[in-house]
Amino acid sequence: MTTVTTRNNIQHIVQEIKLQERLLRQRYTFLKYQDQISVLILLLSFVGMVGIGTLYVLGEVTAWTCIIFAAIFASISHELEHDLIHKQYFKFNTFAHNAMLFIVWLMRPNTINPWYRRRIHLHHHKTSGSTQDIEERLVGNGISNPFIRVIVICDGLLGLLLMQKRYRQEVKGFSFFSLFNSGFPITTCYFAILYSALLFHGVNLLSTDVLTFPHWLVATMDYVDILMVVLILPNVLRSICLNFITSSMHYYGGVSNVLEQTHVLNHWVMLPFQLFCFNFGATHSIHHFVPNQPFYIRQLIAAKVLPLMKRHGVNFNDFKSLKNANLYT
Repeated sequence: MTTVTTRNNIQHIVQEIKLQERLLRQRYTFLKYQDQISVLILLLSFVGMVGIGTLYVLGEVTAWTCIIFAAIFASISHELEHDLIHKQYFKFNTFAHNAMLFIVWLMRPNTINPWYRRRIHLHHHKTSGSTQDIEERLVGNGISNPFIRVIVICDGLLGLLLMQKRYRQEVKGFSFFSLFNSGFPITTCYFAILYSALLFHGVNLLSTDVLTFPHWLVATMDYVDILMVVLILPNVLRSICLNFITSSMHYYGGVSNVLEQTHVLNHWVMLPFQLFCFNFGATHSIHHFVPNQPFYIRQLIAAKVLPLMKRHGVNFNDFKSLKNANLYT
C-alpha cells in the first residue's frame, strides 16, 4: 500500500519533472513546434538508415559499420514510436500520425505493429511490475531461468513460443494468435528472412561443400544477405540491447506504486547497450512519472531530475534484483 510519505515523494518527483520541462521550453521556444520536430527527427533517422545501407551496397563501408550505425538510427525510430503511442505528435492529424507509425514500423520490422503495441503499452503503465504486464514479460522481465531469459531477450518469436503456456495461465486475455498476427506482414517477413539466412548459411557451413545449391537459390540469398546487413541484423542488435536494458530496469513483483516500478540503470558498464537504445535505461524511469513527454525532453532534463529522484526513493542500478527475477525489495 502507498504510504503518505511515498505519495509525497511521487508528487515531488512529478512536480520537478514538469518544472524542468517548463523551464526548458521557456528557454528554447522552438520546442513548441513538437510535430515539426518529430518529422525532422524521423527524416534524419530514416535517411541515415537508408544512407548507410546504400553506402554498404556500394562497397563504401563495411558490414559491421552499416549494422552499428543502422541500429543507432533504428533506436531513434523506436523512441518516436513510443511517443506516438502516447500521441505526442499529430494528435489531431490522423493521416500524419499513422504515416509516422507505419514508417517507424518499417525501420524496426522485428516489432509487432505499433497500433497493437499501443494497447499493450498503455496496459503496461497500469500494470507495471505485476503478472499482467505482458509487454515487459515478452522481453524477459520476471524470468528466473537465465537460459530462457537470454532466448526471450534475443528472439521474440522463439521466446513467445517457449513462454506462451505460462502467459495463457497467468495473463488475463492473453492470446498467442492475436499477438502473433499483430506482426503480419512486416514482422512475419522479418523472421522469414532471418531464419532463412540462418538456415542457408548453417547448412552451407556444415555441408563442407558436399551440397550444391541451385543457382536461383544462391542468387536469391545474395539479396537476402544484403537485407540482413542493412535491416535485419541492425534490428537484432538494437532489440537485444533494448530488451536487456528494459527487462533489467523494470521490477516484477513486490510493486505497489510508481516509485517501485523501475530503477534507473545508468551504470557505466551499461553504456554499450545504452548506445543502441538511446540511453533508455537512464531516462525511462522519468517516463513512468510523466508519460506524456517527448523522449528528447527526458534526455535534456535527466541531469537535473535524476538526483532528485534518487533522494526521493527511486533505486539506481539495482543489479541484485536480476538475481531475484526482478523482484522489488
